Amino acid sequence: MDLTERKKRILRAIIESYIQSAEPVGSKAIAQAIGMSVSSATIRNEMADLESLGLLEKPHTSAGRIPSSKGYRFYVNELMEEHKLSLQETQRMNEALRLKIQELDRVLDQAGRVVSQLTNYPAFALTSGMSRVTIRRFDLLMVEHNAFIIVVMTDTNVVRNRLIRLPSDLTEAQLQMLNTLLNATFTGLPLNEITPELMRVAQHAAGEAYGLISLVVSFAMEVLESLEQRTVHTSGLAHLLELPEYRSLERAQPLLSYLSEDADPGRFPVPQDSPMNILIGPENVADALKNTSVVVASYDIGDGMRGVIGVVGPTRMDYAKITARLSYLAEGLSRLFGQGELPEGGNEKK
Repeated sequence: MDLTERKKRILRAIIESYIQSAEPVGSKAIAQAIGMSVSSATIRNEMADLESLGLLEKPHTSAGRIPSSKGYRFYVNELMEEHKLSLQETQRMNEALRLKIQELDRVLDQAGRVVSQLTNYPAFALTSGMSRVTIRRFDLLMVEHNAFIIVVMTDTNVVRNRLIRLPSDLTEAQLQMLNTLLNATFTGLPLNEITPELMRVAQHAAGEAYGLISLVVSFAMEVLESLEQRTVHTSGLAHLLELPEYRSLERAQPLLSYLSEDADPGRFPVPQDSPMNILIGPENVADALKNTSVVVASYDIGDGMRGVIGVVGPTRMDYAKITARLSYLAEGLSRLFGQGELPEGGNEKK
């Protein structure tokens, strides 16, 4: 869409004013904001043109205008300026990232809380495993006469191991026979096919041998489940009720239910083609999100897994600030899980 420079400045001013106030914006406020020697009548004509293009809407009870979903999309694609994070913002996010030393779930939970606190919007963080992982190889290593180590490698090159202690002795020859059977029977199978195969093997294996087979296969299934599962953390749901758009519990309830802690992780949008996605209003598939915007950033965790962190809020959210914060945090998580480093940061906003 080709707009004149004046129309662009007016549209940007309306959107940025509405982001801050949640109130319709009139021509007098725009005249002051754009700093151009243009009459209010001229600005009203330009606003009418922007409305006819579908970029603005006029509430019935006001002479001012508010942005439409189409207007926000044009703003994000064409008008939005890069937001520079402050030193304080980067320090707060780095503190959350340092928890990686402890465990993934705590990092995700803390990262989501920090994003929610910085944006005053609900935030979500989740991990997304691979859709189909199989065992490529089993290795059983003798440690003592009654102990051995299970080593499994997946087709995504993830390696896991566990020490097993037995109540009775096991020979090296028995361990090698078990190793051969496992590699011949249970490699290349997706998780949902392993149990039927184990039941088939049970019909032919002796009780003690089947017990060992089941022990190793159960560990392999645990590994596959851990790589395929999703976990989600939501934070800051109470922020919704602080926003003018959701002060009515009737309006807020569908979104609160959608974002609840026990929500299905599969309902949260995951970026597919880029590290950052912005979904505005009707661009969201879920009915509960049709009047909201969702900004999501993805990052690499390793072991064939991706993570996603995002915020949900009204369409008037400050996209520049939110994308800057999410980009920084996603980059930090990728670097932390990959190289154990925190990102550089601390540029003051200009």
